Amino acid sequence: MLEPEIIHVPVMPEEVLEALKIRENGIYVDATVGTGGHAAYILRRAGRCTLIGIDRDEKAIEAARERLKEFGNVHLVRGNFSDMRDIVSNLGYAAVSGILLDIGVSALHLKSEGRGFSFLRDEPLDMRMDQGQGLTAREVVNTYSEKELADIIYRYGEERHSRKIARAIVNARRRRPVESCKELADIISRAVGRRGRIHPATRTFQAIRIEVNRELEELTAAIEEGASLLEKGGRLCVLSYHSLEDRIVKNAFKKLAKEGRFMIVTRKPVVPGQAEQRANPSSRSAKMRVGERI
Repeated sequence: MLEPEIIHVPVMPEEVLEALKIRENGIYVDATVGTGGHAAYILRRAGRCTLIGIDRDEKAIEAARERLKEFGNVHLVRGNFSDMRDIVSNLGYAAVSGILLDIGVSALHLKSEGRGFSFLRDEPLDMRMDQGQGLTAREVVNTYSEKELADIIYRYGEERHSRKIARAIVNARRRRPVESCKELADIISRAVGRRGRIHPATRTFQAIRIEVNRELEELTAAIEEGASLLEKGGRLCVLSYHSLEDRIVKNAFKKLAKEGRFMIVTRKPVVPGQAEQRANPSSRSAKMRVGERI
């Protein structure tokens, strides 16, 4: 069982329930189930419904199973959310009432020992959400060319010092491989200095994590999969936490609407209220967009 501080606090749970139009006997997919936070809210609100939870992290599935054990008709599957159509079909369902995608890194990843997601921890570089996959952050940092590193740091981290950081990483690894999160964070800090409240390694760590887990490609595929899986009137709700993700969601929804398959419910993204932001600081950057199958 996970420690209390590792249990993920769901963001905008009431707004999510309203967005999904939760009803009794509905079939809902939490395609990024994590430790089961949003899933528990859905199950309590619906009374009787079917919940399909998907996550590529085995530890997350184990935690969700423990958290949701009081509920019936729950299916928990280890897999990628971009494969949700096959997962749902294999469980015997043709269409679903609603789908939730809560994108990005969770407390499970940041606070579990040995996962290598946080620049605040002195542990091996890893960053794999699915620990069965091959590519790790260590491989990205030590084998990508300087140009490749600069490109992903700029594209996925929106880091204006990307070239300087990539050059510093390559110079450091010439002496010896970069092995730990702290070592990488120190290299970045020395390269660009410390300015403001945001740690100088924040954007680079985000970029490398996105590259390791193919997060943006997975998100694009998941939205398309989800749209095809919804029944008429069913809703897709996406929570994102940085501008790259939100832009992908916004453009994907526009494309689906242009094709006549979707109605965009949220013309502007929904954001957490001030009280939630104070209680749960990690929610501050969250944006929720909702679309409905027509």
